Amino acid sequence: LLLVVSGNTVPFFNMTVVYVPEDLELGQHAFQLMATDIDGDPLTYSISGPDAFYFSVDAQTGNVILRNSLDRELLPKFTIIVKVFDGKNEAVSKKLTIIVEDRNDNAPVFQYLPYETSIPENMKLNSIIYTVFANDSDTGNASKVSYSIEEVIPDSGKNHWLFYILPNGSVVLNGSLDYATNAFYQLKILAKDGGGLLHNVLTFQQSSTYLSLTIRDLPNLDPRFLSEPYSGSVPENCSLGTTVLTVTAVDRDTGVNDEISYSITNASVPFAISATTGTITVSGPLDREQLPSEEVLLEVTAREKNLDIHGKVAQTSTMVAVMVTDVNDNKPQFYRCSLPSCDFSTSAQNNFRGNIIEHSSSRLPVSNLSIVAHDPDKGINSNYELYLQGPNASAFTVSPTKIVGTGEVQLLVQDPSSVDYEISHVMVVQIIANDMGNPTDCCSTATVTIDLIDSNDHIPEFPQSTYNLSVMENSPTGTIISPNITAYDPDSGVLGQITYQLLPESIRKIFTVNAMTGAVLVQNGSLLDRETRSIYYANLQAKDGGNLVGTTVLEITVLDDNDMAPIVTGSYFISVEEGQNVRTQIQAIDNDEPGSRNSELGFKILPGPFSNNFTINATTGEMHSKEPLDREALEDDRGQVVVTVEVYDHGVPKLHTSVNVTITVGDMNDNAPMFLNQSYEFSVFEDSPGSIVGEVEATDADRTEINSRISFLLQRGSGSSNFLIRSYPLGRGYYGGQLSVDPDMSLDYDTLQQKFFFLVVLAENTAADNMGDTANVSVVVHILDINDEPPTILPASLQDVHVSENGTQQGLVHTLVASDPDTNHSLVFEELAVTCFKGASSAGEVCWDWFVLAPNGSVLVNSSDIDYELCDRVVLTLRAEDLYTKKGNRYSQNETLRILITDVNDNTPLFLPILQTFVVVPEISPVDLQVATVRATDADSGPRGAITFSIVSVVLVEDNGVSRPFENLFKVVTAPEQDSYVGSIQVASNLDGSLKGQYQVTVKAQDSETPGNTAQTVLNIFTVDQSYRVRLQFTTTVDKVQSNSEKIKAALTTVTKAGVYVAAIRSIEDTRASQVEAKSVMEAYFVYSNGTALDVNQLSVLIQSDPLVLAKLVNLGLAVIGPGEVVKPTRETELIGIIAGLAVFLLIFILIMTLVVVLTTRSYKRKLSAMKALKVATTFSPAMAQQGAGIPGTNQYNAEGANPMLNLSFDPSHDLGFHEDSSSVASVNSLDENTVNAPEDNNLKAMQGKAQLTDPTDEEVLVATLDLKDPTKTAYINTTFTTTDL
Repeated sequence: LLLVVSGNTVPFFNMTVVYVPEDLELGQHAFQLMATDIDGDPLTYSISGPDAFYFSVDAQTGNVILRNSLDRELLPKFTIIVKVFDGKNEAVSKKLTIIVEDRNDNAPVFQYLPYETSIPENMKLNSIIYTVFANDSDTGNASKVSYSIEEVIPDSGKNHWLFYILPNGSVVLNGSLDYATNAFYQLKILAKDGGGLLHNVLTFQQSSTYLSLTIRDLPNLDPRFLSEPYSGSVPENCSLGTTVLTVTAVDRDTGVNDEISYSITNASVPFAISATTGTITVSGPLDREQLPSEEVLLEVTAREKNLDIHGKVAQTSTMVAVMVTDVNDNKPQFYRCSLPSCDFSTSAQNNFRGNIIEHSSSRLPVSNLSIVAHDPDKGINSNYELYLQGPNASAFTVSPTKIVGTGEVQLLVQDPSSVDYEISHVMVVQIIANDMGNPTDCCSTATVTIDLIDSNDHIPEFPQSTYNLSVMENSPTGTIISPNITAYDPDSGVLGQITYQLLPESIRKIFTVNAMTGAVLVQNGSLLDRETRSIYYANLQAKDGGNLVGTTVLEITVLDDNDMAPIVTGSYFISVEEGQNVRTQIQAIDNDEPGSRNSELGFKILPGPFSNNFTINATTGEMHSKEPLDREALEDDRGQVVVTVEVYDHGVPKLHTSVNVTITVGDMNDNAPMFLNQSYEFSVFEDSPGSIVGEVEATDADRTEINSRISFLLQRGSGSSNFLIRSYPLGRGYYGGQLSVDPDMSLDYDTLQQKFFFLVVLAENTAADNMGDTANVSVVVHILDINDEPPTILPASLQDVHVSENGTQQGLVHTLVASDPDTNHSLVFEELAVTCFKGASSAGEVCWDWFVLAPNGSVLVNSSDIDYELCDRVVLTLRAEDLYTKKGNRYSQNETLRILITDVNDNTPLFLPILQTFVVVPEISPVDLQVATVRATDADSGPRGAITFSIVSVVLVEDNGVSRPFENLFKVVTAPEQDSYVGSIQVASNLDGSLKGQYQVTVKAQDSETPGNTAQTVLNIFTVDQSYRVRLQFTTTVDKVQSNSEKIKAALTTVTKAGVYVAAIRSIEDTRASQVEAKSVMEAYFVYSNGTALDVNQLSVLIQSDPLVLAKLVNLGLAVIGPGEVVKPTRETELIGIIAGLAVFLLIFILIMTLVVVLTTRSYKRKLSAMKALKVATTFSPAMAQQGAGIPGTNQYNAEGANPMLNLSFDPSHDLGFHEDSSSVASVNSLDENTVNAPEDNNLKAMQGKAQLTDPTDEEVLVATLDLKDPTKTAYINTTFTTTDL
């Protein structure tokens, strides 16, 4: 149904819904309003409503562009009011539904954060660990979320494939877990939508979060021993229960830490172990000499109390080496054997038998006697001495007298005279072996029975009974010990022939004698070992032919050669607790000759990592540490210090041997845990039970795991019950404590008086034997508020901002400040609209890009085109947004910020067009008379737009084209008007009335601010010289004329339509030249606004053309119209003037009378025609009057109704008729030589003022100015000339 008003149909909309994409950028075309108007009227569109600020509309075209950003997720659909107006009817409005089309402008958002869980390390393959969920608020494919695992921390190739994620967000285990390898994983999960258009480009949005997985330890690993290998020492015969050492095992399932028991699996070993502490003690008698080896190896098993996850016993074993050190608990005993083929496992012997020839020489050994003494103790404990007892002890001596360990024993003749067969056939002695280091059971006795052998009476005799010989050990075979030893036998012949041999026979393995010469030689040099036997006693037998023999004793001393390196006795494994000094004695022997340089020992510490920490006595071998030992200073995990000691002799060449002294430094729990930070500060959101708050970390410098294990706990205090802390290892002696909110507790930010908790976390060392020191650290946990309050823009930051135009200010011009009562917020600013004003009016869109509002509240200049003259006030509509808002309104109230543009003097004054012509009459132009005006404007404001005018130059352009400069002729006075400044051009000095032409006045306009801007214009001021002065004579007195001057001027103005400028009014004394008696004269100029003037003739014609005005002037005393006086006339001139005036007056009178007589007969007809013409003219609207160029010399114009007497502006370039001899210019004066209608002329148009040009030589006063541009389009109907009735 179309509404029709006065026959005009109301326009209507045929649209109800439009679709706008949400990613449409500001300033882009959104849609077009289209209404239908059957009448085809031009339509004007507009929009309104609460949501109309999103758009702006072009009123003429209906094109709608976007002004503020759209967001489908916040406002998917809204309604605006659209209006259309056809200029005639009431505006038509309609609701238009805007549907915001979705674009992929939102990334998936993970819900129910944070993601964290704990799983057992034996979780089955393909088990679902956790399910994440991300929501995408877009629609279609853009809302379909797919998941992937982007990163696994700790990062490794294996870990990356340990998990995978299903399309529904379920994270699945894809491998096996091991708490010992990793106790914690972080999975970076990527959520990606299905893609969609954004700014016409296929776009995929994504976001990521982390899933924290804590692995729960299960008992699946066997325990392990710490500080392996284990070694210790214990003396034999020690008391039962003596502690040897302690072994320590720990559960490798550190999260389970099961109880461990110990046992020794060896059978029949004299040791036991504590099942709980691992301390090994002696459980049976120890006899080093009865043990298979002095080092006993124990197999120790550590077993966990509970079965592992497979139902098996979790256990492990280690070997413990126990060195049983020697104690002097054995006495030396005697054995019948020869070294080195003795078997000391057999029973010892106490009785021995040998023989010797009577009267054998001193130091001769008893033959057939094999005695070996042996002490099973070790080292210094095996030293003992030998001596003889018994009835015949004085006849013999024992050799050697001292033995270490094992040695051969000989009985030597000491007193040969006592060895006499005739006295006793048998001799008995006891050999006593005395262990001086064992006073309780020191001695053993061997009884030796010696059978004496009878000899002949005459035997060969040697010069010496004993020969002391010497030979170097290791001498080669054949070495001559003595070149000859000969005996004397008094017998002669065969009985006196002596042959030599060595006795006993056993000595012949080592030595030999030349049977003929008696030379003694080495038989087998390899058997010469001083360390085995240093002295050999042999009988050198000289047998004569009667088999009588004589003997001498050979004492062959084996000289020492430095061929025996020192021997270190014992092993050196020392255990000491840290913080103690170490002292030990290095025991060594050298089997080279005692007391010689070859057996003199020295000790030194060889260079090594710890050689500077110890010192040793070079003579005694006593070694001790320089300072107490610190277990933590040792890099070795077992805590062992190995020092190499070299034992050397002083022989040539020096021989040496080395021994490692292994010192095991036991770890003392002497270091307290230490936190890595002096304090910790965490934060957690309210109402988040079970959430992880943060982690503390501490270290313990002790080297063993048992002493460096740290357990964290919360010290009881205010608020500590709201939290839990869990310990977990990060490395040896490096533990972390994960602080979390108790799952059963819910913290409410609003009910808490203090928004934080002050906790004290204790780090305690959990050593097995004793509790170590503790450390504490302060932890401040801030409770964070959930963001649910809208932000507020501070009013102080919304105060007006002043910015200069033209880019004189760049960058930051203002900073907005907003506040949010929420403790955790992120505020950004958003610009909603920009409005431009110039004064109180809208400036359109000119300022939309002048400023930009940054998200941080910074208002920045965005354009160098800021123009005060276009816009002086910019209003930004804005709001603040809290990005962290979780619920409630995230936006502040819309606020406005006014930016006031400060004007800069950047505009030059502008002269307004001059539409009028300026004329000056020098004769009547006194100083300060205004002769012209200029107007100028300056778009700047304030002092910058204040204009001051000044005159630059004045040039008179004469009629002949000659220019003459003048100075100080004119001045200018400046005065302000509403929107411009007016410069009043005034006369500054008396003007010369005789000059003809026009003044070209150059006027400068300058604004006030320095440096000022200037502009110039040129005024043309036409000068009216004295030739145009008209002299009007009156029959009344001067006073009368002066009193009637306004009436006279009004009458003259009415008839001439020119300005009347009275030059003088004075009395006339001489009236002889006039036929009337004139008493006063008025001299005046008649000037038009276009710069033209009337001379006396033109004035006369005009006055005569208007009988009414003429009659009025006559009534006012006008008698004569004549030219003005320039110079004082002579008497003759006055007379001629009077005669001429009378003649003219008479002529006029005759003409009037003639016309009256001639026209009387047809007066009625003419009057009727005149009245008819007058009626038509008076009903003819001036607005409908036409204007056209004049036809010179007539009152006809090329547009009907035009009037030549218009007060219009003239173009100065046209000839203004100031040439006195311009005979070629036709007059447009409608009364010049005008004739009345002839009786036979019945044309109606002639009665309306149409006349023919009579005299082409008539002087033209008014130039045809109607050819000029006509800015006013104004015309008049002059009723004066509608009739010829005078």
